[in-house]
Amino acid sequence: MKELNLVALNGFLGYGYELESLEAGLESGPAMLGCDAGSTDAGPYYLGSGSQLVKEPQVYRDLSHALRGARRLGIPLVIGSAGTAGGEPHLRSLVELLRRSAAEDSLHFKLAQIHAEIDRDLVLRALQEGRIEAMPGAPELTARAVRDSERIVGQMGTGPFIRALSEGAEVIIAGRACDASIFAALPIMLGFDPGLSLHLAKVIECGALCARPPSAGDSVLGTIRADHFSIRPLNRKRRVSPESVASHSLYEQPDPGQFEEPEGTVDLSAAEYESASDGSVRVSGSRFRRRPGGSTIKLEGARLEGYRAVTIAGIRDFGVLAHLQEIEEETRSMVERNLDPVSRQAGYRLLLRYYGRDAVLGPNEPLARSGGHEVGVVIEAIACTQAEADNILALARSSFLHCSFPGRTTTAGNLAFPFSPSDLPAGRVYSFSVYHLLHGADEQELFPVEVEQL
Repeated sequence: MKELNLVALNGFLGYGYELESLEAGLESGPAMLGCDAGSTDAGPYYLGSGSQLVKEPQVYRDLSHALRGARRLGIPLVIGSAGTAGGEPHLRSLVELLRRSAAEDSLHFKLAQIHAEIDRDLVLRALQEGRIEAMPGAPELTARAVRDSERIVGQMGTGPFIRALSEGAEVIIAGRACDASIFAALPIMLGFDPGLSLHLAKVIECGALCARPPSAGDSVLGTIRADHFSIRPLNRKRRVSPESVASHSLYEQPDPGQFEEPEGTVDLSAAEYESASDGSVRVSGSRFRRRPGGSTIKLEGARLEGYRAVTIAGIRDFGVLAHLQEIEEETRSMVERNLDPVSRQAGYRLLLRYYGRDAVLGPNEPLARSGGHEVGVVIEAIACTQAEADNILALARSSFLHCSFPGRTTTAGNLAFPFSPSDLPAGRVYSFSVYHLLHGADEQELFPVEVEQL
């Protein structure tokens, strides 16, 4: 095979894409359609709760059109990181939508589900064997953190996808996966260079985000050949350039010369990017170095921290703005004094963020306290039950609202509330309990493939 066309639907299943772009992709004679359906960008809540970031109607829309197109051409549809976080409930949710879409259109195909949820005992054994390493900025993993995790998933590489394709899967729905693995598996299986395959996959996994104007809500075409690959947007309103493709090669990567995948390292130091006459960008020189000793898999786990309640308010009183620190300290003190001993002993967290003054970067803000005429405050309480979080927030809100400060000339409140009721119960709060690397992983053991005729 001299070349292989791959269509990436968009950057996240449910973000939408232009139907004209999909049709243009189908007319290009693709070998597969693919889409990433997950990320940790939205935080640990979705992994812990088993829910998904993008809502079902939009996921169903994106999935149904792609499924019909793939079956029309008889090519694989490959989706990874199902349901945002890629655990068992996320996988089940997406497969249920797939079954519904297939039934509505009377479609028949071989379906492969690839499971990515990892048994805690397996992680504990690897921890005892010294095969787990913390990601930069993460604490060392403890057995308690593993046991406290609601669920743990592993980010699979190309191996499980290749197994499913080798078994004749026509649709693949996978749990948590490295984005590039979704698109690199087929060309690697067919003998194309793994460095070029993974680099191509890295560029197209976000859809048209590598184009200008960039968009994660549109489709892109990647073509791989023996010594290079090329990228072309499928929407006539978009263009790619060597700069746009090269810049996306660095997307989310700490090292401009390489990026890491479970199987090894993709070396970009000799990569060359050049414009082609058909409006595509041609890339060559990417190289792959296989990691000795087996794959390295990123593990992600989430644990329940408590329940959240929030209120949002605005401040436009220069006296209040000048004394925010004193008001906050007094608010915290009043909450602590008014809580009963049982509530204090159970523990809680009270967080205040001032939008318009250091809320985004906090203590790292280079323009700290540069002034302004208006500030929004988000007051957040986290406690072991929703009722307790609601109670703590109510105390904090009323304390801040009526707190006195030097030079105060009014008896009205310090806060302007846009909503009534002002206090919003926000439900469960999760944190990442596992964000670590598992070395020497056996992907066949970690990621079982389940095939059925649907």
